[in-house]
Amino acid sequence: MCNLLGVVPPDPAQADDRQNAYVFERNVVFQYPDGTSSIKRIDLYKRGCFVLEAKQGSEKSGRPDALFPELNKKQKKGTAVRGTKGWDDAMIAARGQADQYAREIARAEGWPPFLIVADIGHSIELFADFARAGRTYLPFPDPRGHRILLRDLEREDIRERLRTVWTEPLALDPSRRSARVTREVAAQLARLAKSFEEGGHAPEKVAAFLMRSVFTMFAEDVELIPKGKFTEFLESLREDLSIFPQMMEELWQRMNTGGFSPILKTKLLQFNGGLFAESSALPVTRQQLELLIAAAKSDWRDVEPAIFGTLLERALNPIERHKLGAHYTPRAYVERLVLPTIVEPLREEWQAVLAAAVTLARNGDTEGAAGEVEIFRRKLCSTRVLDPACGSGNFLYVTMEHMKRLEGEVLDALEGFGEKQTALEYTGLTVDPHQFLGLEVNPRAAVIADLVLWLGYLQW
Repeated sequence: MCNLLGVVPPDPAQADDRQNAYVFERNVVFQYPDGTSSIKRIDLYKRGCFVLEAKQGSEKSGRPDALFPELNKKQKKGTAVRGTKGWDDAMIAARGQADQYAREIARAEGWPPFLIVADIGHSIELFADFARAGRTYLPFPDPRGHRILLRDLEREDIRERLRTVWTEPLALDPSRRSARVTREVAAQLARLAKSFEEGGHAPEKVAAFLMRSVFTMFAEDVELIPKGKFTEFLESLREDLSIFPQMMEELWQRMNTGGFSPILKTKLLQFNGGLFAESSALPVTRQQLELLIAAAKSDWRDVEPAIFGTLLERALNPIERHKLGAHYTPRAYVERLVLPTIVEPLREEWQAVLAAAVTLARNGDTEGAAGEVEIFRRKLCSTRVLDPACGSGNFLYVTMEHMKRLEGEVLDALEGFGEKQTALEYTGLTVDPHQFLGLEVNPRAAVIADLVLWLGYLQW
């Protein structure tokens, strides 16, 4: 696999573990509360990159291997037969084993950003903690795409993902790109806001106009509006700027009610969160239209809600605008509060529920296992979070994101215990913005917090 990825293979292990930065069978010392210790071995370790735990599953008897026909001869059973509950349990246990190895080796060498669980010759599962705090190794890039099957290695994007895990794992942290895109978008919005205010428009009206514009651009990029339609509409107005306000107002009125839009020549969903209940638009100059078009062409799917609220508040506030390039509370600082107070207690409860469910499934009670998980799912989707000084919603958004990640793992577990994903999606039970409540004395910040939560939710 190293040859396929174009990365160097592991080094031979040496007697001095300080030299064993990238080796098979890396020693790790486990310290126990009674003062004793034992030495265990990590299957494959690369310092600063990953801990890998390997298992060896097997195919069901008589199932042909289409990718490697030479493997169709009778094989040993291995850890468990793939596609069975036993195999799922073995992979969950391997993930726990990798987590324990990471915890012990972190004492001397720091937390690796990735855990890898491999079923040799079949699949590779990735879990990431870019904060390198060891508290939340989450499926990467998400709970639906973290398992890479052997056949997926034919894809260059998959090989590049693994290559980066081996060589520069922190480059895969999506918040790095998101932060850059978010700063660029906020700078464009600040220029627009300043331009409108210099044209004599009140800051409150400018802010409301730009927030409606922002959401419309975002809706286009997540395809709640047909892809490219809004940007094409803006570009078409270059020929006659005088009709811009009326055309925008017509579009936003249709978004508020739903139905066919003659502006975009398509049927629109109803955006009933209240943002478009007031639909007034400002007239624009050619320069302002070009700035709107440039903002619309940004990839709004990559905007980071955890910092967007702060930057948007600064962009729309004439007094705060000069601080646009200044320090803002980074995600890591937000998580220092959010993880121990909300996320870790929920995850500890989830691990206990999952362990109980796995035990029931092993004893043949799959229905009971699914029932245990469903009870936790309902609790997760009814848990409410209050930020009594929410500002522009950064802390609420990060909390929601972590709860959405946990929800994905719960849904995957339910599917593993026999529940169909499509049925789960139609129950209407999900973690959503209604669970995340805030108090805020600044009216504009409160509206931005609402916008941030819905942008983040719709990204998920």
